[in-house]
Amino acid sequence: MSEFLAGAGVLLVAAACAGAILLPPGRLRGAVMVLAMALFPVLIAGDQWHTAQIVDLRHDEARIVALLAIAATVIALLTYLFRRWPILFPLAVIFALPFRVPLEAGGDTANLLVPLYLVIAAGVLATVVRDWPLLPGGGYDREDSPGRESPRSETGPAGPLAIVLSAVVVLYGLQTLYSEDFSQGLQNLCFFLVPFTIAYRLLREVEWDRRLLRWALAVVAVEAVVFVLIGSVEWVTRSLFWNDQVIRSNEFHTYFRVNSVFWDPNVYGRYLALVTVLATGAMLWARTRDTFWLLSGLILILWIGLVPTYSQSSFIALLAGLAVLAAIRWGKPRWTLAAVAIGCVGIAAVVLLAGGRVDVDRINIITGGRANLVEGGAELFSERPLQGYGSGSFQTAYKEHREDKDVPVSESHTEPITVAAEQGLIGLAAYVALITVALWTLGKGLWSGRPAGPVSDTSPAPTGAGPASSPPAGGAARAAILAAFIALLVHTLSYAGFFDDPITWVLLAVGASLAHSGASGVRDYEVERVDEDARD
Repeated sequence: MSEFLAGAGVLLVAAACAGAILLPPGRLRGAVMVLAMALFPVLIAGDQWHTAQIVDLRHDEARIVALLAIAATVIALLTYLFRRWPILFPLAVIFALPFRVPLEAGGDTANLLVPLYLVIAAGVLATVVRDWPLLPGGGYDREDSPGRESPRSETGPAGPLAIVLSAVVVLYGLQTLYSEDFSQGLQNLCFFLVPFTIAYRLLREVEWDRRLLRWALAVVAVEAVVFVLIGSVEWVTRSLFWNDQVIRSNEFHTYFRVNSVFWDPNVYGRYLALVTVLATGAMLWARTRDTFWLLSGLILILWIGLVPTYSQSSFIALLAGLAVLAAIRWGKPRWTLAAVAIGCVGIAAVVLLAGGRVDVDRINIITGGRANLVEGGAELFSERPLQGYGSGSFQTAYKEHREDKDVPVSESHTEPITVAAEQGLIGLAAYVALITVALWTLGKGLWSGRPAGPVSDTSPAPTGAGPASSPPAGGAARAAILAAFIALLVHTLSYAGFFDDPITWVLLAVGASLAHSGASGVRDYEVERVDEDARD
């Protein structure tokens, strides 16, 4: 593509994403979502047309036809299933979050979220069929079902979170135009922001009732246990399935890091930490003792899997998430956060002072080279404080404007530093605004509750939404989502991966949907003894 067409395509797809977020359910929004998903592969192919990977695929027509046929078949099948059983769409998105498929072409391998892309594409088609009655199978179902997507779930004007999210996407597209690495900015926009924006909008409309929330927790719990089993096999056999860099590093360390099915041990650790936070939230407000002990066993398994990742950022993220849950559960946010802050300072002091001296080199070794990256990112920000070097430009700008040009780097591994270097104060303002609005939306009303009662075989679930027959969106679920989001946010402060992690967008969608449904904060429930005959 010419530079003009590429730039126009970037602006168009960013505008389409914003429209998908802000437009109400209907034909226009469906058309905008289809446009965004269609431009996604076109822009990637046009930008990479002369690279070795695309050239290799272009000369293998049979392979292209086979891949397209498989993708079309899977999308068609999923579209039918999502129309027939709408509850499957959110569960399919959650199931597909961890999986990346290695695609080899031109002597290089790209690990892409292919399963998630196919699920999102099918969700878009299912929505278009629903919103266009003239299409085969189109129109709305008369009966409501759990997880059903319906315009009635979001009839009001766009909320502040939707407005800020759309602004973030459009800004990223605009700052791609002057980026020192336009190609990387385009890829980030198309591979991450476009599909994740669509997924957010579709999940935002889902009615997250108790049944769907339980199924979602069951899906991530079963997946996490399977991942822990795979990681345990790696640890026992001292062999990894992939990532040559981690394999080589294990040969020179006294400890052995596992990554299970994930490419990076830190990403694996983050996933286990987030699932642990969600499981802990469910455990703290468990309805029965059997559920309490089942979730406790799950948390133990997740902890066993988390330890051999040796992911410092994941441990800190887990601590932050658990602190939020404790503050909400027992109504002591100030004391809880103060204790966690003192603990973090103490741990940092022990680690830094254990060798008898504190300097940049020691901090750099402890943090796996991140200190140099943070220092370099700060220098890049100081050179262009207002607009930055452009979206996706950190690697290129670092190599061109730093003395240590030979250091392998893709990002600063600290999200605010990456945003500051690439997007300047403008991007930082949007980043801070998004976090502020997200925390306000997800946490509204959760901090005003009193301590909840103890777990009992007959005690009602303290969800903040009343007894079992009350509205589906409960305070306990909102508390778990908020804690997981904060844990993810903390992890990105030492590892990055905020906007390009689909879990971020899923947590925002579920949390905003629950908040929109009118769930109040977690309230105090007294333990009641219920007569056995009455329960029957």
